[in-house]
Amino acid sequence: MNLRILIADDEPIIRMGLKSMLQEMGHSVTAASNGREALRMARNRLFDLAILDVKMPFTDGLQAAKVLSGEHGLPIILLTAYSEQDLIERASELPIQGYLVKPVQTGQLAAAIAVALKRSADVQHMAAQTAALGQALEERKVIERAKGKLMAGGMSEAQAHRAIQRRARERRESMVQVARRLLNEG
Repeated sequence: MNLRILIADDEPIIRMGLKSMLQEMGHSVTAASNGREALRMARNRLFDLAILDVKMPFTDGLQAAKVLSGEHGLPIILLTAYSEQDLIERASELPIQGYLVKPVQTGQLAAAIAVALKRSADVQHMAAQTAALGQALEERKVIERAKGKLMAGGMSEAQAHRAIQRRARERRESMVQVARRLLNEG
C-alpha cells in the first residue's frame, strides 16, 4: 500500500534515514524539520499518516500530534530518542497510535505503521458506530414523545405506535419524520 506519510524530525540524518526507509517500503514521504513546518504542510496536503519526533524546536511532536490528530484525523506515530517515563505518560494522553524509540529499524517501522493504521481504522469505526447509535437514540426519543402526545389524546401505547407506523407507511416516510410532524402540530 502506497501511503502519503508526513515525517517531522529536527535531526537531518534521522529525517533522511526515515524518508529513505519509507520510500523503500513504497510510500510517498514529505519531510519537515519541526512541528510548526509539519502543521503548515498538513494544511496544504493530504496525508495518511504522520511520524513525529517528540522533541523538536518551535512546536514539539506532542503538540503537533494533538493538532494533526484532532484537526486532520491523522494516525500518529511518535518517535523519540528518549524513553523517559514522563514523555511516555504525556504521549499516552494523546490520540496517538504508536511510539517508537530511536534508532528505528525498517521492520519495527513497518510493524508500527501497520498497527497505527489498524488502530486508527478501529477508532474511526467505533466513532461512526457511536454516532449512529446516538442518532438512533435521538430518533427513538422523538418517536416516544410523539406516542406520548397521542396517548394524552386517549390512545394506548400500542395504538399510538401503530398509528405512527400506519402514517409512515401511508406517507412513505420514516416513523421519526411522522413523529416530528406530530410533535410540531398544535
